[in-house]
Amino acid sequence: MSVSTVESGRVELSSRTAVLALGDVLALLIFVVAGEYSHGIDPLANPGRVGGTLAPFLIGWGLVAVAGGLYAAPSRSSLGRTLATTFGGWVLAVVVAQLLRATAVFHGDAALTFALVSTFVGGVLLVGWRLIATLVLAE
Repeated sequence: MSVSTVESGRVELSSRTAVLALGDVLALLIFVVAGEYSHGIDPLANPGRVGGTLAPFLIGWGLVAVAGGLYAAPSRSSLGRTLATTFGGWVLAVVVAQLLRATAVFHGDAALTFALVSTFVGGVLLVGWRLIATLVLAE
């Protein structure tokens, strides 16, 4: 298997990274769908709303994950490292998402309670997924 890196080793271009990124997107989608459902919104009947809620989190996570090297092998070199880098990155991604939600481009607003819930619930899903991935995708 050929592996290459871009951006000074911040992103490892490999099948492992593709699986990791897909899992990240699915974890965040589960977070958003569960949230919409808990607020009485049918995600299947309102896919645009789900996409609008998901977008700031995907943008935030994408920016932080690439800048922080979370798609490079060192970020998943151990369970402890995975936990620390993923949770730290997620906290920053939530900040970015809240800033985006405060604009007219995305629905919603920057609410402290939503930021705290997002940090906890999204963090559990994302960190949980990444811990599993660290074990399964070990080099």
